[in-house]
Amino acid sequence: MADKLRTTQQLEQLQARYVGTGHADVTRFEWTSNIARDSYASYVGHPGLLSYMAVGMGEAREVVRGRMVEKMIQPVGKPPEVQD
Repeated sequence: MADKLRTTQQLEQLQARYVGTGHADVTRFEWTSNIARDSYASYVGHPGLLSYMAVGMGEAREVVRGRMVEKMIQPVGKPPEVQD
């Protein structure tokens, strides 16, 4: 029982410290948006990976970078409609 409580407390501490780890009230849309944004930020932040992707797409590196930065605004589309 103590191990379960300790694990729960550690998870709560991580969730309080790092926004991307989520919490019990995070919706599926918010979670997938955070994952997509983190991925795009990583691609843009690693020049070697960005160059590799640009070569694969056959486009200039800055064009690919610009598209990824734009996708970070709504990475998985519009949020779902809230139902009452």
